[in-house]
Amino acid sequence: MQQTKRMFTPWEALDVILAHVRRLPSEEVSLLEAVGRVLAEPIVAPEDHPPFPAATMDGYAVIHDDTSPWREIIGEQFAGHVTEVTVTPGTAVRITTGAPLPPGADAIVPVEEVEVVDDHIVIRRDDVRPGENVRPVGVDIRRGELVLPEGTLLGAAEIGLLASLGVSRVSVSRRPRVSILSTGDELVDPDAPLGPGQIRDSNRFMLVAAARQAGAEVVWAGRGPDDVERLTALLRERVTESDVVVSSGGVSVGERDLISAALRTLGTVHIERLFMKPGKPFHFVTAGTTLLFGLPGNPVSALVGFEIFVATALRAMTGQRPVEPETVTVVLEHEVQPADRIEYQRAIVRCDADGVLRVRTTGPQGSARLLSAVGANAYLVVPPRAEPYRVGEQLSAILRGPVRGSAPQP
Repeated sequence: MQQTKRMFTPWEALDVILAHVRRLPSEEVSLLEAVGRVLAEPIVAPEDHPPFPAATMDGYAVIHDDTSPWREIIGEQFAGHVTEVTVTPGTAVRITTGAPLPPGADAIVPVEEVEVVDDHIVIRRDDVRPGENVRPVGVDIRRGELVLPEGTLLGAAEIGLLASLGVSRVSVSRRPRVSILSTGDELVDPDAPLGPGQIRDSNRFMLVAAARQAGAEVVWAGRGPDDVERLTALLRERVTESDVVVSSGGVSVGERDLISAALRTLGTVHIERLFMKPGKPFHFVTAGTTLLFGLPGNPVSALVGFEIFVATALRAMTGQRPVEPETVTVVLEHEVQPADRIEYQRAIVRCDADGVLRVRTTGPQGSARLLSAVGANAYLVVPPRAEPYRVGEQLSAILRGPVRGSAPQP
């Protein structure tokens, strides 16, 4: 067993963690079961899409260079049906959006550009173009084309695309099995009355939610005892049942910080401290193929540690691409005071009218103030330096959610 007192930068820590991630096996599931899962193999189109030339609007199927002053309506073509008619000079077929183009026709004239007289039409213009208002075979997707690469996270659009191609079952990575425990005799459940010196256990519920949002299967969640032997036994049990074990609290240097001692007995200690704020005390341990993360007890520190490191490891386990969260360059809307370490300040990034990404923090940034993360769509990465960062300076931000536009602030 190894242990290290070296202080790792966040980027060094990610490299160490990802070097110990193993890819999880795949399983085949139905299309609706695949929502939120990660493709384990690429999807190649089994057919052209659309499979036939199709109308893009309601109108009349005609021959574009037909010079007949009027054209006889010889049939109707609806979506989902095929009428056995052929368009010839002097004829037209009434057609609806999505219906197959009848033989002989090469264009569709919209209904609003046609005058209907009895069973004939008169087109109000002379410049009908070939292929007008027609989707050709394979214009969206060609048979044999790569449509979704391995590592794609399957959302609503991807599920709809697969259904349109006739794919009903897909191979996806197994969900990571995650156990989560919080430590501390002072913790009580949210619905329990508070006794002297007690606090509600927010971390366990927060981390369960974060793990599920990251696509994991939470196989166990509970509180750990404030006894190193019982805590070690509990962690050892969870290692055998889990791909990842996440704890919060007990990773500092206090007498009652027992997670550190327990983790050292379970496997190889790779990281114990980070050059970052919040979240300097941070343990990463491997026990066989199981990854163990010891996060700080302060709620914001635990959340930042989970989203930056644990969630990245979970994505890597399933082969999701990209693995690391998206980083963008942002312009400060107000002065920012740096700390003595790399700081991840909770922030809101917006896109202004000129397409510039601007950022402001969410108020006081204390590691116990979970309110600072509510509504924050980014972590502003603030490197240490002697003087404050001024309005208009550029920094990096790690996105936690979508960026929306807004009017410039007065």
